[in-house]
This record gives sequence, structure tokens and C-alpha cells, in this order.
Amino acid sequence: MITVKKVLNNNVIIAEHSQYDEIVLIGKGLGFGKKTGDEVAGQKAEKFFVLKDAQEQQQYINLLEYVDESFIEMMNDFIGKIEERFQTSLNEHIHVGLTDHLYFAIKRIKQGMDVKNPFGRETELAYPKEYAMATEIVEALNDKLNMKIPTGEIGFIALHIHSALSNRALNEINKHTMLVTELVNMIEDNLKITIDKQDMNYLRLVRHLHHTIDRVTSGNYMEEQDALKKVLQEEYPICYTLSWKLMRVMQQKLQKPVPDAESVYLTLHIQRLYNKI
Repeated sequence: MITVKKVLNNNVIIAEHSQYDEIVLIGKGLGFGKKTGDEVAGQKAEKFFVLKDAQEQQQYINLLEYVDESFIEMMNDFIGKIEERFQTSLNEHIHVGLTDHLYFAIKRIKQGMDVKNPFGRETELAYPKEYAMATEIVEALNDKLNMKIPTGEIGFIALHIHSALSNRALNEINKHTMLVTELVNMIEDNLKITIDKQDMNYLRLVRHLHHTIDRVTSGNYMEEQDALKKVLQEEYPICYTLSWKLMRVMQQKLQKPVPDAESVYLTLHIQRLYNKI
């Protein structure tokens, strides 16, 4: 049995569920005329999700106080399409995080303000599927709202999608993206080069750095490569030394040990870029 706990608006209610405890139910007209304690037919709901964390539930309630129902409905459609595309359930926090982000982003854009995204290209390279989905969302918003959303927003949306897919906090993903950019800048500064961001070797480097950070964070280390490490140290001393500098920065920022084997793979990636000069 599902009973109404609180009506948030005509289309959204918080309900008591025998299996999930409290759930958020979404459906056109679902909350109309309902009051606390009323039974509600779950099959009439177009979507339901669980916000177990009391703070997240309160954030969603606060969200509905300033975001109009048509925007909430549009965002729920987008979230449904993301789940359909990736064939998986998303972390439910996306209902709060992405809706809040896009509502205020659109408000800023209409007021003539624009927040630059310095990590757009790195985000596209690291999470291409999420970036493609975010591009479709921006195109749909442009069409529905008759406006032009800056391309920088695509990267922000992609990070929200990746956060919901991976069940990782958005601030953690942002920190890792910033770390990758810092490491790339270190390579350019140390080698006195400007990396072509369209170069396939740059794509490989960025993806490798993200994978390295993920491995270090999860403790899933790679096998040692002692023989190859000695060869690279002799053949490419500049790139090998730089790889260790990058590893020290990663270790400092992540507060976790970076295995020696990473020096081999980083040296090879750096050398490919160094060969371009």
C-alpha cells in the first residue's frame, strides 16, 4: 500500500511505501486533491525514486518551491532518457543536483551571464558517452526554451551524468578533472611545449590519467614493470623524470600511494607528445 505523506505540488508527492519506506512519486495530476494519509495508486505514477538521505529529501522539497512544475517535468524526462540510454538506474541525487544546476544556469544565461568551463575538452575526452548525452540535452533545451546555451554547459551536465552513473560524489569527480588539467599543464611547462588538444596522443594521455587516478583511489594497482622501467629511464630520462614529478603530485593530492609501475605508462604517454616537437 502507498499512502500520501506530503503533497509537494500537483505532480509530485512524498509517499509512504511498505518496501522502500519514503519515496517520491511523480505523475501528471498525481497530487491534485490529495492530502496526508490518502491512498495513492502507484501505477498512476510515471516515475518514483527513493531519497533515503533526509538532507537530500529536504533539498528536493526546497527545489520545488522555486522551480516551476513544467521545468521539473522536463528534467524528469531528461533523466528518464539518460537511464534508457545507459540501461541502468541513476543515483537519485541527480534529481536534485542536475535540476538545480540547470535551473540556475539557464537563469544566468537569460540575464546575460556565462560561467566558463575550463575543463570542457578534458571532460569530453574522459567521458565521451556522458558528453554525447549532455550534448543532446543542451540541444533539446535550446529547442524547448528558444535560447542558446553555451557549449561549456555540456561539460558540467556530463559530469552530473557521470556522477549519477558511477555513484561518485560530484565534488570528487570535479577534483579529479582539475587534477588532470594540472598534470597536463605540468607537462607543458616542464617540456616547454604546447600540446595540441586535438591530437590523438593527448586523448590517450587524458584517459590514462583519469584511469590512473581511479586505480589509485580504489587501490587497484597495476603490475610492476621493473625491466621496462630501467630501459625507459635510460632512453627517455627527461620524460621519465617528469613522470615521477606527476606521480608525486597525484600522491599529494589524492593522499594515497601511486605505484611505481605508473612511471612506465606515464613516460610512454609523455614521450609520444614530446616527439611532436
